Amino acid sequence: MTNPTLSWNLVHDVQELLAYRFMVNALQAGTVVAVMAGAVGWYMVLRRQSFAGHTIAVMSFPGAAGAALAGVPSALGYYLACGVAALAIGRRRGADRGGRSRDSATIGVVQVAGLALGFLFLSLYDGVLEQLETLLFGTFLGIDRAQVITLLAVAVVVLGALAFVGRPLLLASLDPEVARARAVPVGTLDLGFMLLLGVTVAATSQITGALLVFALLVAPPAAAQAITSRPGLGLALSVGFALLITWLGLGVSYFSIYPLGFFVTTFGFSVFLLAKLAGFARARPGVV
Repeated sequence: MTNPTLSWNLVHDVQELLAYRFMVNALQAGTVVAVMAGAVGWYMVLRRQSFAGHTIAVMSFPGAAGAALAGVPSALGYYLACGVAALAIGRRRGADRGGRSRDSATIGVVQVAGLALGFLFLSLYDGVLEQLETLLFGTFLGIDRAQVITLLAVAVVVLGALAFVGRPLLLASLDPEVARARAVPVGTLDLGFMLLLGVTVAATSQITGALLVFALLVAPPAAAQAITSRPGLGLALSVGFALLITWLGLGVSYFSIYPLGFFVTTFGFSVFLLAKLAGFARARPGVV
């Protein structure tokens, strides 16, 4: 395999991407996590829980490092750490509805503790230090068929659950007091959504890395909500942007010496910036 280079022939470049099994696996896995992150991230941004999502993303770092130290699959560490963090944050929110500042403080403490544990696990097991860049910033190498199938199964469960609770969750997100008046179980929905967010973060971290999972969770839905406030269209745009960012990131990363996370983050920021500029242009007087 020679060093791949981009050409002016897009068809040839795509054919070169698809010629290798590991890139096919990476594109399939990236597609799965992009759809999941785009949908769940749209609700996360709408509910203004980006800080909580970032904290759960950080927790995937000690989860993977701890799994390596314990000699178990890293995916198990991702899911356990993100799930525990999601439960801790969700239960704290349910127990303290009115204390937003205290809620933020709790989330911040969880985040700092997670980073400290991650670096402790790395120092205790020297072997994982060689994989620190991959752990934090992601890679498209080493994704096998079994991992793709597992991610697909997780996505089906998460998206199915999200579709089932979508309407009451939307109401609880926009106006929790009205939702409570209509007998919507707001506390249960809060905790359930945090669990869905934790599972989504754990799955996405395996592609983007622990620190850059936020690029797929925030940039696409934030861009979509800058363009439209309509829920259906916003969800569709969020998923579409996430797919675009992932496919471009994987494609350019294959032809580059730079890590996948750099391109995913760069394209995510670019999409968000363009969407904000488009929103400002539409808001100007006289602009239709």
